[in-house]
Amino acid sequence: MAINYHRLIDQVMKTLLLQQKATPSNASHHFPSNFQRPFITVERDPGSGGRPIAKLVAQRLGFEFYDDKLLEEIAQSTQITKRVIEQIDEKSRSMIQNMTQSLLNPDYVSDVKYMRALIKVILTLGYKGNVVILGRGSNFILPEGNSLRVRITAPYNTRVQRAIYYETKTPAQAEETVRALEKDRREFIRQYFNKDIADPSYYDLILNTTFFSLEDSADIVEAAYRRKFPLFRGAPRFWK
Repeated sequence: MAINYHRLIDQVMKTLLLQQKATPSNASHHFPSNFQRPFITVERDPGSGGRPIAKLVAQRLGFEFYDDKLLEEIAQSTQITKRVIEQIDEKSRSMIQNMTQSLLNPDYVSDVKYMRALIKVILTLGYKGNVVILGRGSNFILPEGNSLRVRITAPYNTRVQRAIYYETKTPAQAEETVRALEKDRREFIRQYFNKDIADPSYYDLILNTTFFSLEDSADIVEAAYRRKFPLFRGAPRFWK
């Protein structure tokens, strides 16, 4: 019988929040239900420039940027090395794969264990606020009213050309890389959240970076953040 992953993830999220209500306020990984400070979530297509744009926005606003740091937090939560977490990060998996790997690989992390840790870490970061979280379905986990939900994209051919130019790949290697990453991220969101990662209704801002530099793109995201959350100043450069 197939696992209904998105229902399982919903149950995990509800369980974590219910557990927190019964946990003393000085406990680790504390995340009350009231998110008080805003944050930014960024989904991105491979080759769109999503990661450097998100990192630049975080620097400008004085926010913490979570990509590799997010994996470190998950690794600490699961007591599994970051190297192992990287191998399963943002990838969909079948029940057969889980069963086979759990028998053959003592370091294997089940998808349920990974998702539970992922949700716990993202909820904690969301409550802390003043963070930019890259990918991992964070916009489907955190409350939309407290976040600027951004999707960074560009046409397929543009993204392939960037992979050729910036990563010095051959055309065939670039196409394979872009297609594989795009497939992994799309299926990850579909399997665990039952959502279409490209559905525009899940985002406040969708940015096509074809004709925008990294700096221009960061300007647009920053302006959208300040428009949605005018009371939270972030970095002071526009507010002196």
